[in-house]
Amino acid sequence: MTQPIHIDGSEGEGGGQILRTALALSLVTGRPFRIDGIRAGRKKPGLLRQHLTAVHAATTVSSARVDGDAIGSQSLSFEPGAVRGGDYRFSVGTAGSATLVAQTVLPGLLFAKERSRLTLEGGTHNPAAPPFDFLAKTFVPIVRRMGASIELRLEAHGFYPAGGGRFIVEIEPCDRLDRIALTTRGPVRVHARALVASLPTKIAQRELVLVRERLSLERADCWAVDIDDSIGPGNVVMIVVDSDEVTEIVTGFGLKNVTAEKVASDACDEAETYLSAGVPVGEHLADQLLIPMALAHGGEFRTLMPTAHLRTNAAVIQRFLDVSIAIDHESDHAYRVSIAST
Repeated sequence: MTQPIHIDGSEGEGGGQILRTALALSLVTGRPFRIDGIRAGRKKPGLLRQHLTAVHAATTVSSARVDGDAIGSQSLSFEPGAVRGGDYRFSVGTAGSATLVAQTVLPGLLFAKERSRLTLEGGTHNPAAPPFDFLAKTFVPIVRRMGASIELRLEAHGFYPAGGGRFIVEIEPCDRLDRIALTTRGPVRVHARALVASLPTKIAQRELVLVRERLSLERADCWAVDIDDSIGPGNVVMIVVDSDEVTEIVTGFGLKNVTAEKVASDACDEAETYLSAGVPVGEHLADQLLIPMALAHGGEFRTLMPTAHLRTNAAVIQRFLDVSIAIDHESDHAYRVSIAST
C-alpha cells in the first residue's frame, strides 16, 4: 500500500481549502492522505457541513475508505479507489457552499472513463465562497480552454443563510489538460448586476447608483434583477470585467445591518484594485487556477499580490504532484505565478 501523505491542516491560512485540495488531488493521483488540525485557523475548527459534504462526495465517486468523517472532526484519513463517472446528487443541507463541493470532485471526474452529471444543492451565493456565476463565467470557461468539456446550469438560487440552491454540472471524460498562459488583459468592458430575492428592488437600485458613480458606468450597463426561485431572502452585487482573456467577477454580499451603499462600495474597492493593477487574473481566480494548471503540468498567469490562500494551496499541491510553483514579484501591484513539471 502507498504510504499516505501527511498534511498539517493548520499550515498557512489553515482553512478548508487545504482539505478540499487534498481530496481533489487524492482522487486524481490515487494517493491516500491523512490530515490533522482541519481548519485549525478558523474560529470554529473541524469539519462543518459543507466540508463533510465534500468528503462524502469524494468518497462516493471513488469508493474511498475514510475515517474521521464527522461534524467537528479535526482529523481525517482518506484512501481513494478508482474514480467512476456517473449520475450523482450531493446536498450540503445548509447554506454552505455547493460550488466548493463541485470544485472538490471536478478534477477527479474530468479524468474518469465515464461522463458525469452532478446535481448539487446548498448555497450558490455564499459570502465565504465563489458564487455560481463565478464558477460558470470565470473559472469553468478557462478550464474549457484547457481541453475540458463542462456544462453548468443553475436551477435555483441559494442565498445565505437559507440555502436551498441547486445547480447541475455535466462533465465529459478528458484525456489531459493543456497548458495555458494568462499574462495580458487588454481592453476591458465593465458592467454590473445586483440581485435581490424577497427584498425590495430599491436595495439593488441603490447599490447600482453607487457602482455607476464609482466606476463611471452607463445606466444601460447596470441591471437590477429580482430573483423568484430562492427559498430565502438574499442580495448580491456583481461587478463583471470582461476582457479577451478572462471574465472576472467581483462580488459583494448583502448582510444584515450592512447598508446597500457599504456592500456596493466594498465591491467597488476590490474592482478598482483589480482594474488599476492591469493584470488578467484576480485574487480569487488565482487560487483556483493552481490545480488545473498543475494537472496540465505547466502554465502561468499574472495576478495581484498573492493571498495566504494561494500560497497555502500551492504548498499542498506540491505534496501530491511533481510540479514547481513559483511566485515572482514583477511590480508594485503585479505578480507572475508559474507552474512547471519538476
